Amino acid sequence: MPGRSLVHSTALRATLTTAVLALSASALSASSAAAATGTITGLGGKCLDVAGASSANGTAVQLYDCNGTAAQQWTVGSDGTIRALGKCLDVTGNSTANGARLQLWDCAGGANQKWTVSAARDLVGTQSNKCADVVGSASANGTPVQIWTCTGATNQKWTAPAAGGGTTPPPTSAPMAVAPYLYNGWGNPPSPATVMNATGVKWFTLAFVLSNGYCNPQWDGGRALTGGVDQTTVNTVRANGGDVIPSFGGYSGNKLESSCSTAGELAAAYQKVINAYALKAIDIDIEADAYSNGTVQQRTVDALKTVKANNPGIKVYVTIGTGQSGPDTSLINRAASSGLTVDGWTIMPFDFGGAGQNMGTLTVQAAEGLKTALKNAYGYTDDQAYRGMGISSMNGITDVNETVTPANFETILSYAQQHHLARLTFWSVNRDRPCAGSYPNDDTCSGVAQTAWQFTSILARYTG
Repeated sequence: MPGRSLVHSTALRATLTTAVLALSASALSASSAAAATGTITGLGGKCLDVAGASSANGTAVQLYDCNGTAAQQWTVGSDGTIRALGKCLDVTGNSTANGARLQLWDCAGGANQKWTVSAARDLVGTQSNKCADVVGSASANGTPVQIWTCTGATNQKWTAPAAGGGTTPPPTSAPMAVAPYLYNGWGNPPSPATVMNATGVKWFTLAFVLSNGYCNPQWDGGRALTGGVDQTTVNTVRANGGDVIPSFGGYSGNKLESSCSTAGELAAAYQKVINAYALKAIDIDIEADAYSNGTVQQRTVDALKTVKANNPGIKVYVTIGTGQSGPDTSLINRAASSGLTVDGWTIMPFDFGGAGQNMGTLTVQAAEGLKTALKNAYGYTDDQAYRGMGISSMNGITDVNETVTPANFETILSYAQQHHLARLTFWSVNRDRPCAGSYPNDDTCSGVAQTAWQFTSILARYTG
């Protein structure tokens, strides 16, 4: 029946054509949803611009007054590319060196054409892990743009269209993971709002909740739990869209873990702080005598089991010291055998002793030791262990004259990104400032060459 076959064939072609058009429209819609187009503004409110509006390969990318032309319309894609005039934002010569200029080039899928806009408004190259930087911090029209080590300075801050729409960069996948220590006890503590606005960091670990000599929590063992400077700090952080993780313990002072005589009393002391601030997370920094005492260890483990049972969804981090090859495993093993799992076992990889060592390398070495300890204690896979651990470094000159540099923090960041660590913090944001003179004794600065809040800015790029 040729006539019937012809009719059937025609109908089938029409159906297929409709389906293809529907799929194309769907793909176009999905593509549009995955990308956003608009200006990228930077230093002085000026725009990232293609020189001369030329689409030729090798055309320089520069800063220029915003004028609404196609040379300033950039499409930020979910594939990591940033495109204008049909071509990609590219690093000249596939270079990762400081000073390599940005240009326009045919999109080839290379890592030198992939970018991330961080929560801190850094435009970071995937291949170089360096920031798009306005040369010489000059805002004159025609100033070229290069890649440079990320410093947190204003000439590296950009506001770009987000792939999900709007102009606010997408938040990190786990902003709670990055929470530098802030201490109100001394050292001219900075305003958290200043640090948040400069770096994009949202969370702080607020130190320290101690015992007043009895089983009663107070800030530093002497400041009222609520109503004082620490309450003001919490309020300020929350008013700026962030939150805090109170840290119990630390190296000095009376520890609740030792002052409370039973696990029930200790759990009640923890709960008092949780209730006072409606907390989403706590940090138990157990070290010095508290760590070496098996009775105190078990009391802490049992108290934390109660806290987790009574506060569904709360994050519990435990911070401990470490040697170069990893931490003492007694507390980890005790927790595992008691059925306690925490959200992040965090090591403090510093105060190893001896100057001149690469603290980035030693940090990774100690972290690998922690991974092994968690695998042995809990039966975790590598991936499970990494996702249940953290690093709490110390920026600048340590207590034993080691030097932890911004470059070391870049190493720590890369390691954390690679393995999806649960926590990334450091002691302390108070010290995250350059020193005007010699290194002080009150921890108001780091003692190393840096820009203000540079260490925080590095870790703020963590995406979990």
